[in-house]
Amino acid sequence: MSTDNATLSYQSGFGNEYASEAVPHALPRGRNSPQRAPLDLYPELISGTAFTAPRHENRRSWMYRRQPSVVAGRYQPYTQALWTTGGDKNMAIAPEPLRWHPIPFEPGVEQDFVDGMRTLAANGDAESQTGMGSLVYLATRSMEQRAFVNADGELLIVPQQGRLRITTEMGLLEVQPGEIALIPRGVAFKIALPDSDAGAGPSRGYVCENYGAQFRLPELGPIGSNGLANARDFLAPVAAFDEPAEPHELIKKFGGRFWRAPTRSSPFNVVAWHGNLAPVKYDTAHFMTIGSISFDHPDPSIFTVLTSPSDTPGTANCDFVIFPPRWLVMENTFRPPWYHRNLMSEFMGLVYGEYDAKPGGFKPGGASLHNCMVPHGPDEEAFDKASQADLKPQKLDNTLAFMFESRYRLVPTAYAMNQAPLDQDYADCWAGLKDQFNADAG
Repeated sequence: MSTDNATLSYQSGFGNEYASEAVPHALPRGRNSPQRAPLDLYPELISGTAFTAPRHENRRSWMYRRQPSVVAGRYQPYTQALWTTGGDKNMAIAPEPLRWHPIPFEPGVEQDFVDGMRTLAANGDAESQTGMGSLVYLATRSMEQRAFVNADGELLIVPQQGRLRITTEMGLLEVQPGEIALIPRGVAFKIALPDSDAGAGPSRGYVCENYGAQFRLPELGPIGSNGLANARDFLAPVAAFDEPAEPHELIKKFGGRFWRAPTRSSPFNVVAWHGNLAPVKYDTAHFMTIGSISFDHPDPSIFTVLTSPSDTPGTANCDFVIFPPRWLVMENTFRPPWYHRNLMSEFMGLVYGEYDAKPGGFKPGGASLHNCMVPHGPDEEAFDKASQADLKPQKLDNTLAFMFESRYRLVPTAYAMNQAPLDQDYADCWAGLKDQFNADAG
C-alpha cells in the first residue's frame, strides 16, 4: 500500500483510544510488545506525556512498523534561519499594536512546508516547555522523499490558501482552508500540495508551535455538556504505509536547531497502531458557536476551540480561538468587539472573508499582534458603522478569523520587524476617533 495512493479515511474523536491496521491481523492481541509481533513487525512506543502523567492526561501510542525509527543515518546541521524558537528577550518592542499585510510569495523561490516557515512572534522557551510560537508558512512545492519531526512542540496548522495532504506515521490527513490539523510533538510527517501540484497555485497558512502542555478541549463550565467543539468532530487517520519504502531525508527540529539525516527506507512504514496520541484534523464549520441572545457581549473565551493549560488554572499557556460565521442578535449593543486591554497577548490571523472590527485593513493571510495591556479594538470605520446601525438580527457570513492567545508576551522576530510586510500605518486606523463627550446627551 502506498500512502500516495491511499484512500482518505478517518476515525472519529479527540484523545480516543484508537486502533487501526492497514493489513489484517497486524495488531497484537492482549500484549503491546510480544516476543514476536504479528507479521514480524517491530513494536515501538511513542509517549507524548511523561509515563507517570495522570491517566486522563496520559497520551501514548503503540506503532507496529517494518523498521524502527532508530534506523537512520547520523545527523548533520541543517539551516532554517527564519524558523526561530522562543522569545528574544533582547528584542526591544514598544507597547504598540502591530499588523502585517499578507506575506507574498517570492517569484522564482521554490520551497516546501519546512523551508517556507517563518516565525513572526514567539514567547517562552522550548527547553522549559512553556510558551508558543506564531508562524506563517509559504509553500510552493511538495515534500517528496522528505519527512519532518518536531521535538520542540506540537504544531497546530491553519491553512489559509491551498489544501495540504499530510502523510503521518499514523496515516493520512487532508486539510483545506476552514479546517485545522494538529500534529503531536515527535510524530514524523510530510506535506504535499495537491492544489499546487495540479497547477492551482501554492499554499500559505498559519502555524502555532506549542512548546507547553498539549492542546485539549476546554472545560465548558456553565455552558454544560454541549457546545463549542465536539470531540466526535475531530478526525484521526487510519493506518497506511509506504510501499515501496524508499529512502527519505529526515529533518528534525531539536532544541531550537535543525538537523538532517538520511534514512534507508521511508519513516512512513507503520502497518498498524493503537493508542490515544494521534494527529487529528477538525473542520471549524462544526464549531457550535455560543453568543448573547439578549444584550451585551459574553467574553471571547466562548470561541475557544483548543487550550494548552499552564500552571495557573484558567490562564492558558496558549488558546486557539476562532471567530466563525454566526448570528448577532443583541439588542441595544455595540456589536463588534469592544475596546479593551487584556492580560493575554493576542496574535490574530484571517483565513478568509472580512473581520468585522477591521473591515478595510485586515486581509486574509495577514496578521496582527496585540500584546499584554496594549489597547486595541474597532477602527474608526467599524465604530461609526456599528454606532449607527439598525440593530436587526445580522448574520456574519463568509468569514473566519482566529487568535493564538497566550499568557506570555509575544516577542516579534527580527524577520517580522525588518523583512515581513509590517503595516507602518496601522495606528492610523484609530486616529480619527475624536472626543465625543456630550454632557447633554442623556
